[in-house]
Amino acid sequence: MDLAARLAALALTLCLAAPAALAQQKANVLFGRIDAPSRERAEAIGSYAKGCAAGLVQLPETGPTWQAMRLSRNRNWGHPEAIAFIVDLSEFATRVGWKGLYVGDISQPRGGPMTSGHQSHQIGLDIDIWMKPATRLDLSRAQRESLSSISVRSVDQRAVNGNWTRAHHEILKRAAQDSRVDRVFVTPPVKIEMCKTARRSDRDWMQKIRPIYGHHYHFHVRLKCPGGNRACETQRPTVSELSKGGDGCDDTLMWWVTDYLNPPKVQKPAEPAPKRRSARDYTLADLPRQCQQVLAAR
Repeated sequence: MDLAARLAALALTLCLAAPAALAQQKANVLFGRIDAPSRERAEAIGSYAKGCAAGLVQLPETGPTWQAMRLSRNRNWGHPEAIAFIVDLSEFATRVGWKGLYVGDISQPRGGPMTSGHQSHQIGLDIDIWMKPATRLDLSRAQRESLSSISVRSVDQRAVNGNWTRAHHEILKRAAQDSRVDRVFVTPPVKIEMCKTARRSDRDWMQKIRPIYGHHYHFHVRLKCPGGNRACETQRPTVSELSKGGDGCDDTLMWWVTDYLNPPKVQKPAEPAPKRRSARDYTLADLPRQCQQVLAAR
């Protein structure tokens, strides 16, 4: 059965299924089995961690300054603004000594929760970019599955290691200065290092560099909702709403070094906290109503 026939069969199934029964199906299963985008106007729907996307476009597997990695996942789909951003940032990377960028997950063809349980990347506006500098852009499909990125975090997790370079700094700075970008997630030691080396007269962009555990093999760029995408929910607070306009450097050092790596002793609660639902638990009913239309669209 060709792609068009499979999409038609899926659309018919969705139309004939009882709405209540369909709504209770696992969203990651429904979105994970679709291998092509909807033929609609590009639109991000819902939030980065609970949504879907119409009219996504595929990042070409190889370009003049990038390669998409882990092609077997079929997650090199994004909103046109995300694809344009990747092209622009990868071209900049060549100016600081890299051949370009190795690009990881963006989104599935129609966004939505992933079968892997990845919490975000659901609306075509999140982009994972490897910390490993692109040294060649002729990797085969097999090589893109087996090649690993590099960590830029020290073993004790308190600083960057020898893999960190000035080029990393400049690429992250360029991403943060882009008006399309809402925030860039990095491992906290990277934020701490950038706080040390960024010029004091030029660091307004530093507030977009957000520390989070993990993210030492890749950095994660999150774009703002594109203009006209009224069903898209930009994360709050946005950068422009941050109080005092600070760069977050003092807060990062305090949280990571004293609270995360060496947490204060606290008395354990009598009862464990209830398990928090993850993207793997969402049903279609948990997503915006428009996501049912995205699933059924040709």
